[in-house]
Amino acid sequence: MGSDSTRLLFYSSGKRNDRPVIGILAQEVRSPKPNQTSYIAASYVKSLESAGARVVPVMINQSREEYKKLFNSINGILYPGGSVSITSSGYQRAAKIFYELAIKANKRGDYFPVWGTCLGYEQLTVLTSGKNLLSRTNTSGVPLPLDFINGATDSRMFKGFPDELIEDLASEPLTANIHKWSLSLLTHNTNEELNSFYKVLSTNTDGTTEFVSTVEAYDYPIYGTQWHPEKNAFEWRKPYIPHSPAAVKTTFYMAEFFVSEARKNFHRFGPEEESKALIYNYSPVHAGPDRAFEQIYYF
Repeated sequence: MGSDSTRLLFYSSGKRNDRPVIGILAQEVRSPKPNQTSYIAASYVKSLESAGARVVPVMINQSREEYKKLFNSINGILYPGGSVSITSSGYQRAAKIFYELAIKANKRGDYFPVWGTCLGYEQLTVLTSGKNLLSRTNTSGVPLPLDFINGATDSRMFKGFPDELIEDLASEPLTANIHKWSLSLLTHNTNEELNSFYKVLSTNTDGTTEFVSTVEAYDYPIYGTQWHPEKNAFEWRKPYIPHSPAAVKTTFYMAEFFVSEARKNFHRFGPEEESKALIYNYSPVHAGPDRAFEQIYYF
């Protein structure tokens, strides 16, 4: 664990990228059809676009060389929530490659942020620890306030939030939890790899198990939430998703933070490559009534 004086010294430039492009990792469709073998929920795209980024879909089952080329063209990557395997899937394989590339890049001073939401955070815990340490919790559809750890409001993630919004996050159920698995705080604190790599910013409980709900890495721009910041503003199908003004502000402040991190990266596409890679080449569809999402990009 680095000391406060040494953490994140690898980003010292005052420069800023005002044309950030962020990759969002696709994942397998449970029941694939022709031209519908993987997907990205549109709410992730909308949240990043609302904060001034453009989005590139990161397809599964590409070669390592293709992923490395894409890594050198985008300014950050988001691992979204979902239900695929975090130990054996196209999502897991791609996440592992980008995680390893990000660690190497950041070590040499190439600031590259990584974000994991829900399943994406769970994936990060496996990548960092080398094993699946999750336990079952009764959290498959509940909004919760965040139980902030002392010092959380001075973290990179939350220090730019208005005081009023921090107070609302701590006292109102503004975070949608839609997960059957969690990393218990006890497991985090007793696992050397996780405890030395991630600073816990908030926890929650299902009444039995206290689990980690928000983290940021000490020495890398790597972030995770067990809850879903993107849903508050853009998903309407579940009664447990909060839509109050403070809930919607949470969506935008979280997105703005991650995009601000991506602005510190200066990878670039070639002009023609960028146009071909952007998600504008695909159209989201209004999801069927059995889906949890309003709109989905299929690939």
